[in-house]
Amino acid sequence: MSQRRIASLERAARIWAIPALHGEAERLARVHDQIWPDLQPGDRVVYLGNMIGGGLDGSEPDGTAVLATLDELLDFRRAVIAMPGAFACHVVYLRGSQEVMWQQLLQLQFTPDPVAALNWMAPRGVRATLEAYGGDVDAGLRAARAGTVALTRWTGQMRRAMQQHPGHAELLGRLRNAAETGPTETGRTEAGSAETGTGSALFVHAGLSPDRPLDRQGDLFWWHGGGFKRLTQPYRGYARVVRGYDPDGGRPTDEPHKLSLDRGCGRGGPLQAVCLDRDARVLATIAG
Repeated sequence: MSQRRIASLERAARIWAIPALHGEAERLARVHDQIWPDLQPGDRVVYLGNMIGGGLDGSEPDGTAVLATLDELLDFRRAVIAMPGAFACHVVYLRGSQEVMWQQLLQLQFTPDPVAALNWMAPRGVRATLEAYGGDVDAGLRAARAGTVALTRWTGQMRRAMQQHPGHAELLGRLRNAAETGPTETGRTEAGSAETGTGSALFVHAGLSPDRPLDRQGDLFWWHGGGFKRLTQPYRGYARVVRGYDPDGGRPTDEPHKLSLDRGCGRGGPLQAVCLDRDARVLATIAG
């Protein structure tokens, strides 16, 4: 895996970690309102994936909320990087399963069975994102059944619709697979090793395989929540692994070597963000 897909939080004073949102724009705005007065030079803000999507709690998917969520993310990013001494890299977005599915939908014409793929994705959150950009599942299914040309035309329409919303395509195009704080003093000689972590804390979306090095995780970051459960000791030199989405519904975990933040936002639960030090020790908790 290219190290460019792993965001560096080196020299971070504190990290504000925000778990899965699933299009809960109002909750996100309340969390941002609480973070902003306490934001300090040197802080980093990390969103742990599944920013888009919705309807996972059985409610009607709300495309308007998906748009509002992305706009809120962009507004807050602009405010953060306008602070003295701040840079664009101080705000990090991780790729979650919702973002992966959305990118797969935009390339559905290359899928061996696009009808089955769309039918699988739709009830798992993609319907809300699709509706945000004026699309609907039935139209996509008709295009998929009509053939590659019709499906390419339909996905192109969805892509162009997304591009009509300033910043949305750019935000969803700058996603990282994971993020890490800088090297620990004791681990600097092995920094960059595929076998040993380069930082004190590792931030992921849903999990990882404890049996694989960081550069061989691939899509396990967003599809392997079970691997997080199997983390019974520190992962390859990292003091702590922090994740933002629990596929089992949102069960917080706070153990010495791992921290799961998801409390079910977008599935009937609250949004709970945290402020962490470089070793992922919790300094403050914020509920939205």
